[in-house]
Amino acid sequence: MDAVESAPVAANGDFAADAAKFTAYWRAANQALGRLPAKPQRDAAATDAAEAIKKAAREARFVFLRRHARELYGRLTDGRRKFVRIERLVYDAADLVAGLAPTRAEVAAESGLRQADKEGFEIDQGILCNQFLAEPECGVHLCHAMLLPHEESQDALAKFLRDGRLDLGTAKVERQGKAAVLLLSNPRFLNSEDLSTLSPTEIGADVCTLDPRSQVAVLRGDVVPAGKYAGRRVFNSGINLTHLYHGRIPFLWFLVRDMGFVNKMTRGLARPDVAPDEVSGDSIEKLWISAVDTFAIGGGCQILLATDFNIAARDAYMTLPARKEGIIPAMANLRLSRFLGDRLARQAIMYERRFECDSAEGRLICDEVVDPDAVDGTIDRVIDRLTGSGIVGAIGNRRALRLAVEPLDKFRRYAALYAREQAYCHFSPALISNLEHYWNAASRRA
Repeated sequence: MDAVESAPVAANGDFAADAAKFTAYWRAANQALGRLPAKPQRDAAATDAAEAIKKAAREARFVFLRRHARELYGRLTDGRRKFVRIERLVYDAADLVAGLAPTRAEVAAESGLRQADKEGFEIDQGILCNQFLAEPECGVHLCHAMLLPHEESQDALAKFLRDGRLDLGTAKVERQGKAAVLLLSNPRFLNSEDLSTLSPTEIGADVCTLDPRSQVAVLRGDVVPAGKYAGRRVFNSGINLTHLYHGRIPFLWFLVRDMGFVNKMTRGLARPDVAPDEVSGDSIEKLWISAVDTFAIGGGCQILLATDFNIAARDAYMTLPARKEGIIPAMANLRLSRFLGDRLARQAIMYERRFECDSAEGRLICDEVVDPDAVDGTIDRVIDRLTGSGIVGAIGNRRALRLAVEPLDKFRRYAALYAREQAYCHFSPALISNLEHYWNAASRRA
């Protein structure tokens, strides 16, 4: 019997029985897919057959999860008594219900392939996360798990307190007066973000927030030592498009980054025993200042929507080139219209409109725009002003402002949509053609 034609059309409500039935179907679908040539060797007919098999299997995953996501999440988290980060959760789910999501071995087997040559098994992780996040109690619990300090952050904090600085490789933490400063440091790729930066930036942000000897936190790009921008600071050039093209950015990177590092800048760190919401929660927070030298492209621009105060050099600019990449610009769709209004936000996201920091539109995002050689002094001045009336009131106002525009449940619902849509974008043929056309990615050295 053809695997596509035998797809289950309904779940009967019994978790164990449905898991067995759907697992049998997904096994048959994988066997049918395995009988086809490898993706790069498929002709048009084989490509259509493979995509039909995968499409039907994904529809079956939605059927199963719409009925059982809450039960499954409860089993994976001991009835929501245990916090499991998303990068472990998806593999625990794959072990519990075979075929629902790819195993670590299946993802590892494709990790060395170019993005165009991958089957897209990780789309199933997006479907899984979409359904977990779409269920309110499970989704808030998962957001809570991602807002807890990273497991390596306490040791990193101890080193920072001992030495006064912390080198995490692609991220560094320094102290500057009343501030803990997180430096993005991926100079070969103009301080872009990739798999090598994911954990260091989150750990570094945790350290800045937890540091008892500072009152505010600053995010800045490190100095680039060579190339066109030698000797200059570069804030952030977005996702590493070369690594994206060569398959070195796994799908989970997007969710871990934006539910972890970036959301922690927005909401602070959660405590395990208190819900991370503004009304009843008791988060660990600092005001975050971003200082933009040169440019804030893509993910860099997204970060500016998450921080409390933004300083920019007069010659710097911001852009969200999501259209040229064919992906969702993380939480920008959720946040950008609050700064620019709906029409300008659409132009930025769908038409890659560039904003000079020293423009009327740029100043809607950047609070201070100064001469490039005045950025350092402006950071010191802003730190003094933000801390001059005490931090307690500032944090209270930060929470109140956040509650008014982006309560946790609103973020949770957006993250559910983002998990699904970004998964499909990440493995779309349009992504590859866009990167080849706009980035000349095929000729770039990874």
